[in-house]
Amino acid sequence: MIAADILSDTIYPAKNSDTLVTLLDRMHEYHVMQLPLVKHNQLLGLVNENDVAAFLKDKKKTAELPHEMVFAYETQHIYDVIRLFHIHQLDVLPVLDPKHQYAGVITLHDLMNTLTVLTSSDEPGGIIVLEVNNRDNSLAHIAQIVESDNAQIMSSYVRTFPDSTRMEITIKLNRTDIASIVAAFLRYDYTVLATFNDARVYDSSQERYEQLMNYLNM
Repeated sequence: MIAADILSDTIYPAKNSDTLVTLLDRMHEYHVMQLPLVKHNQLLGLVNENDVAAFLKDKKKTAELPHEMVFAYETQHIYDVIRLFHIHQLDVLPVLDPKHQYAGVITLHDLMNTLTVLTSSDEPGGIIVLEVNNRDNSLAHIAQIVESDNAQIMSSYVRTFPDSTRMEITIKLNRTDIASIVAAFLRYDYTVLATFNDARVYDSSQERYEQLMNYLNM
């Protein structure tokens, strides 16, 4: 997925001809802290709500606002988009087309909705968190264990730690009865740090829960 796939059609950019009051009203309406400033379809940068409020108090003009030049190109991968949102702590990210002209924005809300789909968070399924050494990291082997139990990995991500060879691998599966898969990982000497959305764990019957624990310790 690339930036062009998640452009928002609900936020209009600011112009030098807009009043500061208009910019503040628009930011409040959109529930964002930044707006792209555009002139003749060219991005001038992002203007910040705090700067707009300060300039309004000092009776300055929109054209004098400081602006941060941060953007993504339409063809950039969503991972690049996530990185820019994180580094610059953005509510909106301007996007440019291959001709360097303003194409639109991606909002934090759009990004969260997209991540929900990409990680299959909106789908039912169990989650398993594994701990491995980075030299033992084999997604192919992990997938083999899951698929041998007639299940599939819907999404996964890896978490690394500074100055450590330890890694956490989180996998989202396409079913909630994951006890047998967890047991298989334990048989292959994987460290299972946590499980979530396991239908048997969340069963209201304490007896079923104890059966599950006994099964995992076999």
